[in-house]
Amino acid sequence: MTRAKDGSSPACEVILYCDGACRGNPGVGGYAALLRSGGNEKVLSGAEAHTTNNRMELTAAIAGLGALTERCLVRMHTDSQYVKKGMTEWLSSWLKRGWRTKDNKPVSNRDLWEKLVTLCARHDVKWEWVAGHSGNELNERCDALANEAIDRFLAEGGDG
Repeated sequence: MTRAKDGSSPACEVILYCDGACRGNPGVGGYAALLRSGGNEKVLSGAEAHTTNNRMELTAAIAGLGALTERCLVRMHTDSQYVKKGMTEWLSSWLKRGWRTKDNKPVSNRDLWEKLVTLCARHDVKWEWVAGHSGNELNERCDALANEAIDRFLAEGGDG
């Protein structure tokens, strides 16, 4: 069994797909996360009135990881280079610079990045990028679920 970052063994292994969508950018946004472990599957989705695609991509990852109640090995699949590179390439530099970019500007969406960092610290997360709209079944399903969340939000009188 793979060891977690802190040396403990993860209690489970989870495949997590996440995706965000936005109608207008900014605009009405939706997110979806699909978790699979063993023979179990859990789907989470939601929408917000005034947001951006990047915020919805981050929210999807946060929702998926937030649903886990014990330390897991998580194979996180995202079609967002922003989320994957943020966590695997840019984060350490942002932290060294006090949440500033290399151009000394505040990191966008810091509130969500901080939540994601906290959740990732509880698990052993392996980030995997998948090309969006390329026929990957679970990625396509998350995209559809995120868009369905927007449709539900608007049908229920959400402010778009």
